[in-house]
Amino acid sequence: MTLMGEVYVWLDRRVKYTEEEVKTVLGLSIDKDLQTSSRYDLCRRVEETFGLEKDSFWTLQSTQKIRFATQQARNLKKTE
Repeated sequence: MTLMGEVYVWLDRRVKYTEEEVKTVLGLSIDKDLQTSSRYDLCRRVEETFGLEKDSFWTLQSTQKIRFATQQARNLKKTE
């Protein structure tokens, strides 16, 4: 899985996303600064937001990132 993740990151750096792909995600408007952030920068933002060590989120496999985000969303919903 790690090799596949590295290949994905390599490919992702070369992809030029359209405005439609970055402006909204599942109906959620994305702030301008996040629209232009790299995959790495977005991971760093998650690490900073949740007080994680540098590169700890970045080095996770994709499914682990989704699992983390899902649990954080669930935790936030509980506090509403």
